[in-house]
Amino acid sequence: MELHKAQHYISGQWVGEAAGGVYESLNPADGTIVGTASAGSSGLAGQAIMAARKAFETSGWASNPRLRAWALLEFANRLEVRKEEVANLLSFENGKVIDQARHEVAAGFGEARYYAGLARNVFGRTFESGTDKMSLLTREAAGVVAVIVPWNAPVTLLVRSVAPALAAGCTVVVKPAPQTPLVNALVMKCFDEIGALPPGVVNSVNERGVEVGKELSTHPEVDVVSFTGSSATGKAIMANASATVKRLSLELGGKSPAIVFEDADLEKAVSAIRRSSIALNGQMCTSVSRVLVQRYVVDELADRLKSAYESVVVGNPLSANVELGPLIDRANQRRILRLIDRAADEADLILRGAAPGGVLERGAFVTPSMFRTDDVSSPLIQDELFGPIVSLESFDDEREALERANATRYGLAASVYTHDLNRAMRLGRRLKFGTVWLNGHNRLMAEAETGGYRESGIGRLHGVEALNDFLETKHIFYDAEF
Repeated sequence: MELHKAQHYISGQWVGEAAGGVYESLNPADGTIVGTASAGSSGLAGQAIMAARKAFETSGWASNPRLRAWALLEFANRLEVRKEEVANLLSFENGKVIDQARHEVAAGFGEARYYAGLARNVFGRTFESGTDKMSLLTREAAGVVAVIVPWNAPVTLLVRSVAPALAAGCTVVVKPAPQTPLVNALVMKCFDEIGALPPGVVNSVNERGVEVGKELSTHPEVDVVSFTGSSATGKAIMANASATVKRLSLELGGKSPAIVFEDADLEKAVSAIRRSSIALNGQMCTSVSRVLVQRYVVDELADRLKSAYESVVVGNPLSANVELGPLIDRANQRRILRLIDRAADEADLILRGAAPGGVLERGAFVTPSMFRTDDVSSPLIQDELFGPIVSLESFDDEREALERANATRYGLAASVYTHDLNRAMRLGRRLKFGTVWLNGHNRLMAEAETGGYRESGIGRLHGVEALNDFLETKHIFYDAEF
């Protein structure tokens, strides 16, 4: 395979300067080199920020919704043309199985088209505030947005922030994850091919350390930081942003429970839980990581789920029948294996995952694990594990199910499985999570807002409300008697 190269993209130009040198991007399935990336610096980040500021202040981008809609549609079309190329590179660079990679790219250009429609529908309001007096409430672009993208879904999660920011009239500086700079550069090419896009509206600076991210979260010319990633990193960004009182759009960690009642269709529940817990190889913030089961059926569901996990096909993510690819790197493989050892010491290990041998030995693979515990205070329950490992917990009644599900500092997503619609709706309202699915999991779409309660984030992305993270409201008062 031809090696890819990822340069920085600043003010409509590809910048090859590698202030921090050049680093390799590795295929987690076999450790081979996929390509190289130029490492950025705070200086390059500053250049990108000032390019974005210039475009925002002087290009007319912020006041031209028709141009913004057209540019987003053009981007979507160009990404769709490259969909197979992007999906294959995504599988090579972060280990996502090819069907999921294709779905991610399709979600990306679908999301861009959704916000192209909203770009021409940013409305304010007016009212008479007195005799011959008028108040106008306008919605205006917030300014320069720093978009810090994670490695687990580097196409969808980039577009999920960039598209509403551009639709609102903002300009952006993107920082891709160090593990996925090549996919990011390919997406940036789709923006670069839009001839009418003013230089500086979209910029991107690679990084392999923390220098660029710190610059983006502290620079006085950045107005909004949009970050998807761990709660720990989100807290660091909040601290950095506090000095200049930046606005924040944060989707952070999750510890998603699937709550299964005795009247649920167990076959369908197991299928949904299996699929949702191994999505993105278990490295998804909304993945099922806790399975709460009513005590009357816990043993049956444990047996069914164990068999379901044992049937998961692990292997080369580009193979059509593979369901679980490698973790993002060897370091995370070792981390998950240590967590499995801990689960064996502290809980009842129902299914022990392992690093496969043979042809998969060179990759960062770990097979699925499941352990059983009723100790809700355990770090295995409280911490986001971010891999193909789930806990099985039992409960007696609806009250206990609710207490257990809410007993973490996270509140991103949850699901409930029952044929009792009244119970499903009661739990849906009382669960402290930004998204609650009933008889399903991970049903994500551009039209429906996502975001978290508590330590799972601030603000909402997807949907109409995503624009709010990138808009300011201004009151203009007019006195006709003056």
